[in-house]
Amino acid sequence: MFVDREQELEALERCYRSHKAELFILYGRRRVGKTELLRAFCRDKRHIFYVADLGTEATALAEFTRQISRFAYGRPDAISSFASWDAAFEFLVPYAGEERLIVVIDEFTYLIQINNAIPSILQRLWDTRLKDTRIMLVLCGSYVGMMERHVLAYRAPLYGRRTGQWKLAPLDFWAAQAFFPHLEPADRVRAFAVLGGVPAYLIHFRNVEDLLSGIEQNILTPGTFLYEEPRFLLLEELRDPHRHFAILEAVAGGKTRPSEIAQAAGISPSSLSFYLDTLQALDLVERVVPATVEKPHKYKRAIYRLKDNFFRFWFRFVYPNRSILERGDVVYVRRHVQRFLDEFTALVFEEISRQYILRLHRTGRLMWMPERVGAWWDGKEEIDVVAINFRERRILLGECKWSAHPVGMNTLQSLMARASRLPPEKWQDVAYVLFSRAGFTDEVRRYAKAAGNVILVGLEEMVRG
Repeated sequence: MFVDREQELEALERCYRSHKAELFILYGRRRVGKTELLRAFCRDKRHIFYVADLGTEATALAEFTRQISRFAYGRPDAISSFASWDAAFEFLVPYAGEERLIVVIDEFTYLIQINNAIPSILQRLWDTRLKDTRIMLVLCGSYVGMMERHVLAYRAPLYGRRTGQWKLAPLDFWAAQAFFPHLEPADRVRAFAVLGGVPAYLIHFRNVEDLLSGIEQNILTPGTFLYEEPRFLLLEELRDPHRHFAILEAVAGGKTRPSEIAQAAGISPSSLSFYLDTLQALDLVERVVPATVEKPHKYKRAIYRLKDNFFRFWFRFVYPNRSILERGDVVYVRRHVQRFLDEFTALVFEEISRQYILRLHRTGRLMWMPERVGAWWDGKEEIDVVAINFRERRILLGECKWSAHPVGMNTLQSLMARASRLPPEKWQDVAYVLFSRAGFTDEVRRYAKAAGNVILVGLEEMVRG
């Protein structure tokens, strides 16, 4: 099931329509849909699609040869294995001389692990032979940190050769819900809280009768794909997964500051940054600062949170209960999930609300363009949603309520009181937004209509997008 990705396909198509050699870099975390995107793009076009794997350089060249042979002669065994990458690409030059030819190298980071000179080899081939052809070479990789270091960085051999790049992100909530349109709006939010926007995870919930049954059958049951997925992925990517597991469990359990994470994970604070950097490179953990900070990279009191919803769910409910689940007490853990699912979903509802801010601008309900959207905290108070235009000195402050009760004036008044902790002289214009799962009281609706600077967003509106 291929969903959304219109922008990404258009970026690839723009390169394809040019009349010159193109080197396009596509990267992003595992399971995010890079291969499906490239297969959709390559459909009905002249192409070679090679997926690298861990092994020896000889086996990698042999498989690349087979894919070239399929393209050139219609069968995989028409060519003896090329002796070098130079020979393989030299063979392709005539095929890309007058007509566009797409060559996809998927899992490019595996080739770098096999031979870290591969980027330099491709740089030389590009400069001497490929840049004067009509080839469109697409390098695709899953280890974000490695792609950035070896392909995109200033000192990388291929720096300056790429003609396009895209970091493929997970689907947002509005695209992800296409996988479960049969669910009620609140359950769509809960499902996104559990699964995130990774298509490989979402597809398992396409036909579930109800959300909790889907969680039980596809995540909590030993032997299923999602039951083992985070463990297998981390074991594949990491040489020392045990400390990373401990860190992820600590963050999933609500530890966000480095000192808290180190203590909960039993890791020396001095070595924690190494593991956090690795998890950020895998796009599983992110560093977060208050939205009002104008130089985030210099902020010394950042917090960390799990960027991937499914990993957050797995380390919260599956990993700590593996012994219970593997002795067959799935129903017990299901009840535990049911009890805490709305508490778990509330944080994701906040993130969806922050993403919705740009939609408010596009529809004209917010008249100015936010330069930054995030949250704010100062150690004593916090604000769920903060959108800022620094140049125009405008700020939008918001509260999110994933509650079964309509939001009333007390919530708005509390938000306005907390707003006073932000220096009022800094902002020329202050507005407020409330997001609510269960709607709003008549009193707060009347106030918002009269005030003119209060926006109310209910769940039905959010889900429609």
